[in-house]
Amino acid sequence: MIIDLALMLICAGVMTLIFKKLKQPLVLGYIVAGFLASPNMTYMPSVTDLEGIHLWSDIGVIFLLFALGLEFSFKKIMKMGAAPIIAACTIILCMMAVGFVTGSLFGWGQMDCLFLGGMLAMSSTTIIFKAFDDMGLRHQRFASMVLSVLIIEDILAIVLMVLLSTLAATHQFEGSQLVMSIAKLVFFLILWFVVGIYLIPLFLRRVRPLMSDETMLIVSLGFCFGMVVLASSVGFSPAFGAFIMGSILAETMDAERIEHLVSPVKDLFGAIFFVSVGMMVDIALIGQYIVPILCIIVAIMLGQTIFSTGGFLLAGQPLKTAMQCSFSLTQIGEFAFILATLGTSLGVTSDFLYPIVVAVSVFTTFTTPYMIRLSAPAYQVVNRHLPDRWRSFLERYTSGAPGMTGQENYWRLHLLKVGYVMLIYGVLCISVVTLMFEFLEPIINAHLPEIWAKVVVTVLTLLFLSPFLRAFMMKKNHSKEFKALWNQSHFNRVPLIAVQLFRIWLGIVAVGYVIAHTLHWSGTFGVIGIIGIVVFMIFSRSLKNQSIRIEQTFTDNLNRREIEAARKAHQPQFAGRLVEHDVHLSDILIPIGIPWAGQTLSKLNLGRRFGVHVVSVLRGNQRLNIPSGNTAILPGDHLQVIGTDEQLSQLASNMESEVAKIQKTPSSSEEMQLQRLVIVDGSRFVGQNIQQSGIRQDFRCLVVGLEQEGQNRLLSLNPQTPFQAGDIIWVVGEEADLMALDKASKLIVKS
Repeated sequence: MIIDLALMLICAGVMTLIFKKLKQPLVLGYIVAGFLASPNMTYMPSVTDLEGIHLWSDIGVIFLLFALGLEFSFKKIMKMGAAPIIAACTIILCMMAVGFVTGSLFGWGQMDCLFLGGMLAMSSTTIIFKAFDDMGLRHQRFASMVLSVLIIEDILAIVLMVLLSTLAATHQFEGSQLVMSIAKLVFFLILWFVVGIYLIPLFLRRVRPLMSDETMLIVSLGFCFGMVVLASSVGFSPAFGAFIMGSILAETMDAERIEHLVSPVKDLFGAIFFVSVGMMVDIALIGQYIVPILCIIVAIMLGQTIFSTGGFLLAGQPLKTAMQCSFSLTQIGEFAFILATLGTSLGVTSDFLYPIVVAVSVFTTFTTPYMIRLSAPAYQVVNRHLPDRWRSFLERYTSGAPGMTGQENYWRLHLLKVGYVMLIYGVLCISVVTLMFEFLEPIINAHLPEIWAKVVVTVLTLLFLSPFLRAFMMKKNHSKEFKALWNQSHFNRVPLIAVQLFRIWLGIVAVGYVIAHTLHWSGTFGVIGIIGIVVFMIFSRSLKNQSIRIEQTFTDNLNRREIEAARKAHQPQFAGRLVEHDVHLSDILIPIGIPWAGQTLSKLNLGRRFGVHVVSVLRGNQRLNIPSGNTAILPGDHLQVIGTDEQLSQLASNMESEVAKIQKTPSSSEEMQLQRLVIVDGSRFVGQNIQQSGIRQDFRCLVVGLEQEGQNRLLSLNPQTPFQAGDIIWVVGEEADLMALDKASKLIVKS
């Protein structure tokens, strides 16, 4: 295994340098390295232990998704609004259908077609991000929309992995089985996220004084692999567990530090994973399936440009933005390899699918920059031939629809909040009951008599259950929306009371289930006891305060990172755009070394030069909103500027060129050198001390040592000690300055 690992990393290192020189994505270099190190390449040393490589690649997938989770935030999804979510869901559903139909046309099996659809639905975050960076498009508005959609696609890809794994295990396509799989996924997702956000930040705060970088790395990876084991034990893929733990740690105050520490490990194992992908490439199979490969490439190009444009239009984006976004997504990347690896490991996909997907990915990666450049001319052609009736309809649709009336909005918000409460606390209640009955009850039954064991289990279960069950029944019954609806109309009160009674009835059912399972109460006495327990939960002030404290702790942990960032003024607190579609806000980082540093805004005159306007300057813990012309710009400042895509791109490219001018390697003449000078008899320096000689002021050199005649050691420097004929001085300076000083020291001064 060590020999194989050495071969893989040597090949990966060489190909990384080559592809870096060619300015191509490193992922392709890893794939080529894997092909060169694979048994398919008979002209070179090849890997022998393929099972060991699969183990390395599995670990690589875990680290990749753990790092992806660290960059992910559920709150970011909520703040993006509906547009990226609508666009991403539309794209994934349509492209999965395209992949399924394409595979079916070639007569492939159902699982091959399903996995192919999943692979075609996921664009490459890494490749698109690099393309935007290389082409200077990061500050354009459509680029931010594309990156938002890619975040949604990443989380939906995790869900897709779980669903495909379930389908592969059951080999059933029944609707009920699919619903149960989704319900199980949602249940554990909510449970792990809520419990993780509640406990892990508390733990990290307690042990923060003990957390060196080494300790933080080990603890973080321990959390990661612990969740991997937990996810595997309940039937999910290890990658899903790694992603969940990463997303939990992403909400902590230590997220950036953890991400920085994990990054080298992720890069190592990620490279091994992509190298293992390249080992699956079989040139013979690619040649045999060249027609399906070409057809799939065409399906991706046409499918993404057509259906993605429709998805972005459906999400309310203008036609130009929609086409720019859709032309950027015409490739498949990392998740396609992960899904292909999943299908191969489960044994449900054919051998030919893996090399086909790799070949398609390589081709579409190379074409990505050209497709992005093609979006603008394509928009001009479409806009020129678009009927006026369609154009006016799109303009009306993308301008926004009128809002809902107040009462409809209040009902929607109230039911939505009540639904969130019931879902989250319902999951917690089910988890508490399951843990008590499955794990604690057998232990208590083994150590206590039967009747006492039942009493203890009942009391402990209700004790742990009560704060969550009370919140399930009573939370949000005094919210702003509830009061507004109650006071707005008498007709609203009956449905409000009905919703509240339904929640209380579900609470009674939960308590009744616990009592029936342990004490087997029945009849009138049992009903009265159950109702009495529920009434006590509802009116207990201590339970109310306890549930409030639990929720407050969770909310503080969830928002602490964002609050701290806002306090330090690192995150912009406002965003938006003008009526014109191309004018929007963007963040610009002032790089170190730019000649602009220290100049005021009035002197830079960015408005006249580029047409942009600075609305905020973020500097350390300070925010300067609407800065004056006398505000100086310093390296490391974040400028929030407003302008069009073209103006912002021109500003960014100008800054890069300014930095590039001064980022040159110092010449040998500029390097500092140490030189020995002899004070000759009659020199201008005889009788002068260091300050009087002007060595520092006039020649820009520094005296660092002095040897006087007859002494074989350097004297400690005394600025008042006069130089004498025969003294040897050691000076440091640039080559030209030292030459000038040497020449001056040898000039004989006539008396």
